[in-house]
Amino acid sequence: MLRVAFAGTPEFAVPTLRALADSPHALVGVLTQPDRPAGRGRELTASPVKRLAQELQLPLSQPATLQNAAARALLASWGVDALVVVAYGLILPPAVLALPRLGCLNVHASLLPRWRGAAPVQRAILAGDAETGITIMQMDAGLDTGPILAQERIPIDPQANSQQLLARLAQLGAALLLATLEQAQTGLLRPRTQPDQGVAYAAKIGKAEARIDWGRTAEDIARQVRAFNPRPVAETRWLGQQLRIWQAHAVETPAAGEAGADAARAQPGEILGLDHEQLMIQCGRGRLALMSLQLAGRRIVTAREFASGRALAGSRLG
Repeated sequence: MLRVAFAGTPEFAVPTLRALADSPHALVGVLTQPDRPAGRGRELTASPVKRLAQELQLPLSQPATLQNAAARALLASWGVDALVVVAYGLILPPAVLALPRLGCLNVHASLLPRWRGAAPVQRAILAGDAETGITIMQMDAGLDTGPILAQERIPIDPQANSQQLLARLAQLGAALLLATLEQAQTGLLRPRTQPDQGVAYAAKIGKAEARIDWGRTAEDIARQVRAFNPRPVAETRWLGQQLRIWQAHAVETPAAGEAGADAARAQPGEILGLDHEQLMIQCGRGRLALMSLQLAGRRIVTAREFASGRALAGSRLG
């Protein structure tokens, strides 16, 4: 049995925390970020990890930084063998990395060294990657550069959005972390240095990236919609209003002589009309079939609901 502490913040970290709580290991404390303003009222809101830690009645700390001696003293007082880190969001200084006997183990949602950084799942979808996975990494002072302890691969469902893929990876990460701790306990871990080839950085998603450029291919835009669901949500403009696209998929432009071939002469962003409950939009190449969308301040609706009572054909988005 190992003495383990946990550091994490968002929903992605919750399955690993729960798995540790249900394991034979002694979970002696939890670190999570301070409460943040959220929602329209901007009320201070506890992180998903904090809520679970309170439910499980675990010792909990929310330091604003780990750079000061007080925060490090608390972790040292827990006397842990390992610190498990899952999307914590705070930098761990060298003094913290050196505290646990077995070091700090990070659950990362990519196949390192591809997609080091803040948004590996969104970047994998945007890039059209065929697969992703979980890496358990021994943390060092770099940005996701530490030795690999374990990896597991999964294919990316071509229709999955980032929330769905993150949920699947969260469960995978929890199971792989427990297996890795078992190996650490028995001395069977074989860390391997990350290769120099295949390095890619998953920069934090910026709000400006959510704006759709209808001159791009339908495949590109469909990946954008999936990657940015549930946040920040791909968006465009319609009659001067923000229009958020929640669900869509790419459709090839019909060849000459086929039904709907006139769409090939449409301009990027032009609304072609409803087709089988989907609102068809011309792109730089191909068409995007919108299935659910949302005007600013309104609820999410189906394409048919949005089109009802509106003369859309021939108008343009963007």
